[in-house]
Amino acid sequence: MKTLWAVMVVLILLLQVRLWVGEGSFAQVWSLKNAIADQRAENADLAARNESLYAEVRNLRNEQGAVEERARMNLGLIRKDETFFLVVDN
Repeated sequence: MKTLWAVMVVLILLLQVRLWVGEGSFAQVWSLKNAIADQRAENADLAARNESLYAEVRNLRNEQGAVEERARMNLGLIRKDETFFLVVDN
């Protein structure tokens, strides 16, 4: 009878070890849940950035004024009859 109890205790301990350590353990599941949450947060940030870029592309495709405004701000576009003034701060 004592042998049966000893075998059962060993089996329970082996099952507990598998539960707490190794593949499919609580620690691994917790780690994977954290990794999934981090990845979802990063994906949400990237989706928001992509949406703003798509909105900018749609704006540039549909409105000619948007292209001109961007050229003025980034490239220094000046029309033929305009005068350019450069103000320099000390």
